[in-house]
Amino acid sequence: MVWTLGLLLLLAGTAGADAPPRLLVVGDSLSAAYGIEARQGWVALLAQRLDGRAEVINASISGETSGGGAARLPDLLGQHAPDIVLLELGGNDGLRGLPPGQLRANLTRMIEASQAATAEVLLLGIDIPPNYGQAYRDAFTGVFHRLADDYDLLLVPFLLEGIALDSELMQSDGIHPNAAAQPLILDNVWPALEPLLSETWPTRTRNGEHE
Repeated sequence: MVWTLGLLLLLAGTAGADAPPRLLVVGDSLSAAYGIEARQGWVALLAQRLDGRAEVINASISGETSGGGAARLPDLLGQHAPDIVLLELGGNDGLRGLPPGQLRANLTRMIEASQAATAEVLLLGIDIPPNYGQAYRDAFTGVFHRLADDYDLLLVPFLLEGIALDSELMQSDGIHPNAAAQPLILDNVWPALEPLLSETWPTRTRNGEHE
C-alpha cells in the first residue's frame, strides 16, 4: 500500500512537471478581440504560435477597468493556477479620466496577488490620446514604468506601438485595432513574453523542442 501510494505521488509529480505552462491574460477590449472574430485576436494568435507548448486562457472583458480586473483576479488565480499572468488594463481608466493613483493601486493589487500565487507577471502598457493633456498622459503612462521598476517586471511599454496612429490598422472608432493589426500586437508582446516562457520550459530549447 505504501509503495503504491508512493508510485502514484511520483507519477503525479512527473505529470505536473511535464504539463505545459499556463498563461492567463487579464485585459479589456484590446485583448478581447472587440469588433473582430475571436480567432483573429492577438491572444488567439498567441495560442496558435505556442501550438500546445503552453495553455492560454483569455479572461479579458471589453470595457473592463483596472478596478474590475483587480476584483476578478483572485478567483481567476484560484480557478486557473497560471504560471504567467499578462496584465493589460488601464485603457478604460484613462478614457474615463480616472486618477492615475487609482490605476496604480489596482495594478499593484493584481501584481501582488499574482506573485503570491507564484505566477510571473508581464505588464502590457497602454497610452491615451493626447487630448487628455500631457500632464495626465505622462502620469498615466508612468504608472506602468514605475510598477515595472518597483516589482522588477518585464514591460511592454505600449501595446499598440506602431499601430494606434495608423488608420489602416484601426477600426472606424479610432480606438480599437482591426484584424490586420492583431499580428503586430502579438509581435509587440512576444519579445517580453518569450523570456518568461523560457523560464517555464526548463527542459526545452528556445524553439520549443525537448533538449
